Amino acid sequence: MNFYFVTAAMLAFAIGLAHSWLGERYILMRLFRRADIPHLFGSDEFTKRTLRFAWHITTVALFGAAALLLIVASFPLDATARRFSTAIAVTFLASAVVALIGSRGRHLSWVVFLLIAVLVWLGMR
Repeated sequence: MNFYFVTAAMLAFAIGLAHSWLGERYILMRLFRRADIPHLFGSDEFTKRTLRFAWHITTVALFGAAALLLIVASFPLDATARRFSTAIAVTFLASAVVALIGSRGRHLSWVVFLLIAVLVWLGMR
């Protein structure tokens, strides 16, 4: 097994868990208590449900990336695995840049995203 890919997968899974739990607790619940949430289709319920599932789709995507990394870690690196790994590394690098710029460095997810990208890159070497 490729140590770098497995470590990156564990980080992707961990940040997915943190995103889901912390976001639900500290962002969504507080947001849903507000009285000024837009009403779509007659109430704010559709808006709340949409925000909740959109939030948790990110977690599903992070878990999917972790699963792909574990699959790639389990086999020798061929050309296809390198392409998948490159796509994953670039995606996490882009995520790091967006989180860094978007939060002006205050949201520390960029550090984990960058670490995942670097680990995947090292795993391809």
